Amino acid sequence: MKLGSEDKKKVAVAIVLAVIVLFLVLRMVFSLVGSGGTPAPLPPQVEQSTAARAQPRQNGQDHEAVKVSGSLSHLDPTLHPEWMAAAESLKYHGTGRNIFSMSSTPVAIEQPKGSIRPNGHGPAVAQGPPPPPPIDLKFFGYESHSGAERKAFLLHGDDIFIASPGDVVDHRYKIVSIAPMSIQVQDIPYNDTQTLPLVQN
Repeated sequence: MKLGSEDKKKVAVAIVLAVIVLFLVLRMVFSLVGSGGTPAPLPPQVEQSTAARAQPRQNGQDHEAVKVSGSLSHLDPTLHPEWMAAAESLKYHGTGRNIFSMSSTPVAIEQPKGSIRPNGHGPAVAQGPPPPPPIDLKFFGYESHSGAERKAFLLHGDDIFIASPGDVVDHRYKIVSIAPMSIQVQDIPYNDTQTLPLVQN
């Protein structure tokens, strides 16, 4: 297969680029192997001044650790068994129960001297279901035309309802009757009818 002059130039350029890349890769590998793979040492840090050490941490910001100057040869790493024995011989001396011991006796709780309820009997506690909650509607007005039934204006939270007798408000409250100064509403889930007064502004 014969190659044209342009194809020969492209092949030659590709070979030259491949040789350069191979040279750079080999040079990088030899530099890492020759140095043992250890990074270059960091430059020595400048020791902070005494004033900088005394500044406390502010606003949760991180601060540099304090560098200890001088030799650590004055520190004694020797274990002292007599010091450890003295620390182990300490015993808990408290007035109450030892919370670290399972076998210690519990603290004696003082018994009441008399009955909490007078005469030993308290008021009878009513048994049964709790009373129904109050209806949280506000009756603040009504509309009345001659020959037409009244329509009440009711407020439930931020919602305003216009309802006639027999209507159900908010899927729960049924309007029983509307009077000029009050309204009767039935709480359907509790089957409880309550009279709401007209709220004067």
